[in-house]
Amino acid sequence: MKFFVAAAAGVVLGASAPALGFVHGGGSMVGSAQSRFAATSVRGGHSAPRAAAAGQRSSRQTLAMANPKVFFDIDAGGKDMGRITLELRADVVPKTAENFRQLCTGEGPVKGFKGSKFHRIIPQFMCQGGDFTAGDGTGGESIYGRTFPDENFELSHTGPGILSMANAGPNTNGSQFFLCTVDCPWLDGKHVVFGSVVDGMDVVKKLEALGSPSGKTKTAVTIKDCGEL
Repeated sequence: MKFFVAAAAGVVLGASAPALGFVHGGGSMVGSAQSRFAATSVRGGHSAPRAAAAGQRSSRQTLAMANPKVFFDIDAGGKDMGRITLELRADVVPKTAENFRQLCTGEGPVKGFKGSKFHRIIPQFMCQGGDFTAGDGTGGESIYGRTFPDENFELSHTGPGILSMANAGPNTNGSQFFLCTVDCPWLDGKHVVFGSVVDGMDVVKKLEALGSPSGKTKTAVTIKDCGEL
């Protein structure tokens, strides 16, 4: 079973990025769903709207603090490329985030990401990895079994640094993932976004430069170490 990430129709991979509708300012934070936490109702007369707003802010702050952060230390052809730090959106997709967290720490029932490769890198599109069993995009496994269902599509592919699940069709999430290097709105509703790069986007750009239009990398790109911060 091949896990894939589809390019936009009509887009020549490796060429300049198409003009897409969702331009993300910083490129390292998830934008569109940051504020999708709302209290269902707050009673209390004229102060209710203000109390509701305060409650929503408090909920967002509490949930944001609870989101785990993980890291990849990357090697390319024997050269240290640096560290990528990722925030996992456990506040929106807890099951998907926990799968990735355990694959980073190695505490789960399967091997995890350490020593695995980014097997497919397409400039001006994305960097794909997470196949720690076959290494070619046909393998991988989640902590829940071979695959698990799509959790939700609340978060969007809003810009560089977005972390999302690769799949082989609906409800076939395993361990494979990808990091966007451009806006990818055509993937919304098809791939589950569950995090973003919060530090090390320069490392992602270095990896992107090692890719090709076919996805074949110029040298082996390896996750030499990973874990939770």
